[in-house]
Amino acid sequence: MSDGDDDVPTLSAHTLAALQEFYKETEASTEPAENTAEQFTVGAVTEDWGMSQFWYSDDTATRLAEEVIREAGEGGRIACVSAPSVYQKLKQGVVDGSDRVSAVVLEYDRRFAAYGDDFIFYDYNEPLCLRGDVEPQSYDIVLADPPYLAEECLRKVAQTIKYLSKGKVLLCTGAIMENIAKELLDLKMCSFLPKHNRNLSNEFRCFVNYPSRLLSL
Repeated sequence: MSDGDDDVPTLSAHTLAALQEFYKETEASTEPAENTAEQFTVGAVTEDWGMSQFWYSDDTATRLAEEVIREAGEGGRIACVSAPSVYQKLKQGVVDGSDRVSAVVLEYDRRFAAYGDDFIFYDYNEPLCLRGDVEPQSYDIVLADPPYLAEECLRKVAQTIKYLSKGKVLLCTGAIMENIAKELLDLKMCSFLPKHNRNLSNEFRCFVNYPSRLLSL
């Protein structure tokens, strides 16, 4: 033992126990539950506000899941771009018809890699830099929720949407993006009002480019 070892600070048993408990709680809040049923519960992965994450309420996630299932059709493919709440609801198996479609989630947050091949790493700053097996115009409907309420962000996400979608698009973003959503993707604002688990200061709306039930709800 060197002379300097006497100067190394040590933690008391009480402090060490408290620190270990803190680490356990941190891990529990940042990792999806191991149980399959719990893993897909909306909110199983906690929101990271630093990454501009705001999960939908369970009712909204259910309504949007029902919408994309209906529009994708039998055997349809659904892409959830920065919309993990809807992806999770689809995979829970509690929404009628969810067993008749397939879905992927495009996310920057690598915690969602727990969903295996359904997870596609996505950085909106590189809108067309996707996994090699993601083919163009291969999804019957694309649901997207850009992480930031900014024109630049929506313009880049729109490139991704156009690459992925066979035609149908469901966009969830702030009402103030109505004009740019129309310009980029020819979308109309819906009457349906999506809700989040936490209240957002900006008015949030859905936009579509097809005859949707959400237009008149």
